[in-house]
Amino acid sequence: MGGRRTRRDTLGAVLRAAMVAAFATGIGVPLVMAANAAVKDGDGCRVYLVVDGDTVKMFCSEEGFVSARLLGFDTPEIYSPGCLSELARGLGATVYLHWRLLAAGYVSAKPEGRDRYDRILTSLRLDGEDIADRMIAAGHARAYEGGAREGWCA
Repeated sequence: MGGRRTRRDTLGAVLRAAMVAAFATGIGVPLVMAANAAVKDGDGCRVYLVVDGDTVKMFCSEEGFVSARLLGFDTPEIYSPGCLSELARGLGATVYLHWRLLAAGYVSAKPEGRDRYDRILTSLRLDGEDIADRMIAAGHARAYEGGAREGWCA
């Protein structure tokens, strides 16, 4: 069969290549998250980007685009880890939070004040369940209610 390529075949190949390039360069995940936030049922703010396991970017109707620290748990750092193990665990927590947000049918992100970095402190519930409980139960986080945090390196 190896006949002529149609314009549609060429366009499909170009789109597939663009999608591969977007994901390979890290652009694809934010695009998927933003699209997910736009169509997801929910109340409060719209989560459009996961920064790390306990920090997200959101759009709130009154505040606009904001950075938010999720309440009730702490995850390992990925931007300033104390050891390689912390980095690996932090990446795992980040991927898990991405997955939970994408899989959720209903997202409730309710602002509850600000932290010392001026991030909005936010209670996040997915399908009615507090994400803090899910992150802790999955082993990606530990309970945190403010104050000094324990390190993640042994």
